[in-house]
Amino acid sequence: MLKGQRAKPSSERRQKRSGPVCFRIGMKANEIKVHIVMKSVETDTMMSKPVVPWGIRVGYTPDILTDATAELTVALLLATSRRLPESVEEVKNGGWTTWKPLWMCGYGLSGSTVGIVGLGRIGQAVARRLKPFGVKRFLYSGRHPKTEAAEFGAEFVPVAKLAEQSDFVIVTCSLAPETQGMCNRDFFCKMKKTAVFINTSRGAVVNQDDLYHALVKGHIAAAGLDVTTPEPLPPAHPLLSLKNCVILPHIGSATYATRNSMSVLAANNLMAGLKGESMPSELKL
Repeated sequence: MLKGQRAKPSSERRQKRSGPVCFRIGMKANEIKVHIVMKSVETDTMMSKPVVPWGIRVGYTPDILTDATAELTVALLLATSRRLPESVEEVKNGGWTTWKPLWMCGYGLSGSTVGIVGLGRIGQAVARRLKPFGVKRFLYSGRHPKTEAAEFGAEFVPVAKLAEQSDFVIVTCSLAPETQGMCNRDFFCKMKKTAVFINTSRGAVVNQDDLYHALVKGHIAAAGLDVTTPEPLPPAHPLLSLKNCVILPHIGSATYATRNSMSVLAANNLMAGLKGESMPSELKL
């Protein structure tokens, strides 16, 4: 309910929901008192909504989900590269018989080159977790070089060079006009045929039709996605028919501790906004 306003019947209110975003707005712009609170670090949803002219403030939850998302990214990479979902199915359907030299073989991290598209908080947390696996070389791309890259000895390169030289390509960048559809046919054709592609950023960064053809035609070895377009992905989507494509239901932040912390910060943002105080974490639009 809007601050200082009587509750209205549901027919007189408009309620908006967009993933983890939930907010109510008055029917007249000059009545707006409520501030939008997101249980999310993904800000592109709000960047596309006309809230600035109305003076609405927006709270979000950055940083809190960095570690959980980085853990999930590593888990997805290992599950995809070492073919874990396939292996589980083979055990269940009787495919596990006598030992075979190359059966269920995948690709390991030791001595590999890992390319990270977007070395922000999550990208850095992923690199930090992958380093002990014996990764030989880290590459990264983005808007500009990062001083934090020195921790991993990571080299700043154009995205095309990253695609060409990486054994594992991990996308952790934000969604922006310059990154939307960036991972397309040209991108996948530049990758090694033995490379593994991982996306835990936003689904729209990837052209999914191009990814499907790259996987079917053998331009790349495998892909792991925690984000898709749309979400949820329809069960009949072609990507779900491929054994070399592992798709998760956008669970990057799905640990009990992380989701609880996100809820607390979202509530604190809302209370601060309603009181006219500074939000603990406010998105500057």
